[in-house]
Amino acid sequence: MVANDPRMDELEALYRDRHSHFVRVARALVGSPEAAHDVVQDAFAAAVRSRHDFRGEGPLEAWLWRILVNRARATSRERPTAGLVGQEAASARRNGAHAGNVLAAVAALPERQRLAVFLRYYADLDYRSIAAALGVEVGTVSATLHAAHAALRRLLTEEVTG
Repeated sequence: MVANDPRMDELEALYRDRHSHFVRVARALVGSPEAAHDVVQDAFAAAVRSRHDFRGEGPLEAWLWRILVNRARATSRERPTAGLVGQEAASARRNGAHAGNVLAAVAALPERQRLAVFLRYYADLDYRSIAAALGVEVGTVSATLHAAHAALRRLLTEEVTG
């Protein structure tokens, strides 16, 4: 560790304080707990290696989320999986739980909407941080989440009435 490196200190604090959030989102994106932990470790290692490249245009945490999302996307392409959402949805449906319907609906969303939902509700990020993590404008996050909510309402209503 480099002495008096504020970015390193902040990365360490993020690792300690938000690790479970990172793992939860990674698991939702890649499917297995093992792969999720690997993605989180890989993302933090990449952040430590490239911490001097961080330009400070947004929060360091949002920059780290962007790294994690990109690593998770790469892992998902390397190891095709139904993902945690699909696995949990199938399990919940077998048990007759309504949560399975919600998870299945989230799994059916387009990728950007799904990522925005994960970052908002799994990671508890604000719109500005989600925008930085996804490399889009804050207004795009708002519109994306609005579209995701509408799609989820439609999918869940169809399931209840159909």
